[in-house]
This record gives sequence, C-alpha cells and structure tokens, in this order.
Amino acid sequence: MPVLPGAEPYRHEGGEVGVLLCHGFTGSPQSLRPWAEYLAERGLTVSLPLLPGHGTRWEDMQLTGWQDWYAEVDHELRALRERCTRVFVAGLSMGGALALRLAAKHGDAVDGVVVVNPANKVHGLSAYALPVARHLVRTTKGIASDIAKEGAAELGYDRVPLHAAHSLRVFLRMLDGELPQVTQPLLVLRSPADHVVPPADPARILSRVSSLDVTEVLLEHSYHVATLDHDADRIFEESYAFIGRLAPSVGKEGTAQGG
Repeated sequence: MPVLPGAEPYRHEGGEVGVLLCHGFTGSPQSLRPWAEYLAERGLTVSLPLLPGHGTRWEDMQLTGWQDWYAEVDHELRALRERCTRVFVAGLSMGGALALRLAAKHGDAVDGVVVVNPANKVHGLSAYALPVARHLVRTTKGIASDIAKEGAAELGYDRVPLHAAHSLRVFLRMLDGELPQVTQPLLVLRSPADHVVPPADPARILSRVSSLDVTEVLLEHSYHVATLDHDADRIFEESYAFIGRLAPSVGKEGTAQGG
C-alpha cells in the first residue's frame, strides 16, 4: 500500500550528534515532523522512521506486532551509531516506550532519552479482554488527534486493530520489567490533560527507571499529541537544551535555551 501523504519517514544528515524519533501507536512520522525539522535546522542528524503497518491503512497494521515496530527503531539506532558520536532517543506515547526499551537494551550506546506522554500500559477493562476479543472483533475506535489546538490534526488511523492493540499490551508489560535497566539521563514531558495516556503512566515510568539525571516538564496547554499542540515549541526547545547539555558540541545558543 502507498504511504499516506505526510506520513513518510524523515531523515536529515547533520553533525556528529544524532537523534532517533519514534512515533506513536496508529500514528505516523507526521506527528513528530516539526520536531524533527527543528532539530535538523540546528545541525543535528535526525532519523524519524515509519513503523511497520503504520501510515497506510489499519488493515496493514493488523498484520504487525511490537517485534516489528521495535526492530525498525533498533535498526535505525544502529545506523545512527555508525555515523554519530552521540545518539539520543526520543518518542511520543508508544514511541516513548520504544525509546525507553532502546535505552534499556543498548546501554552506553544511548546518551539520553526524551519522552513525551509515554505509555506504560493499555488501560480500561477491555485491555484484559484483548487476548480473546481480538479473535472476535477486528477493530475498535481510533485514538488519533487528541489535540487542544484548534485546526491541528494528527495523521493516524481512525480504527485500532485489536491484534495490534494486544501486541502493544504485551510489549508494555514486558517493558515495565525492563525499566530499571534505563540509566541514561531522562527528560519526561507530559500533559496533565491527556485523554489517551493517564498521569499514572509517566509516574510509573519515573518510579521504575534507574536514571539519576531526571527532568520532568509539564505541558499545561496540550493534550496527548503535544508535539502538534500549543506546547510544541516548549518540547522542541527543552529537548534541544537537554541534548546540548549532554553533548557540548551542539550549538551553544541551544544549550542556553530553557536551561
């Protein structure tokens, strides 16, 4: 299937500091494209892949699972490590969870982690029914475009394939056990008014990781897809300042921003 216009992966060859951006469940690179371009304009090498089964139609996602999504970002991380001296991983929602697993598994190969409204579990009573329900019902209603800003929209599926949702639940439960292996500096940006990921998720992540250098920023004016919302600039500036603090070769004007 052809990729939806706007959902294409994005790559930029910049300097020796690289950033891997991971989009969310049923979403696409479109939700992180402005963030990627902001970092690219400041000289960073940026990779924003399209996860398998995403960016086309939900029927394609029905055939994929967490192993496929993780394999894609793992591959991109290894490619960045080959050409960059410092590499940071970042993500929105499930993308944040993928970034955290990369940090847990790759250790010193990841220099820092930035997560926006990271997911820790699939919520609701229906989550417990997924192992059975996915064989009876193919989809449920979509979760895309939880955005406060008028006129802003996320390019994502209007249906959630239950096979994929079940795989996401398995992945998040597994990741929860791996979070203590995350030791890198961590920046968590979260929206108190998030209608997809409740505050309990980032709180759980913060309580489980072993990172000693931890910063939490509240995005008071945004919903779940904060990267396209009122606080988008705050996310871009805070993440760039975080990277600049840990990788001093990044432009000095950036390290002063939000620091």
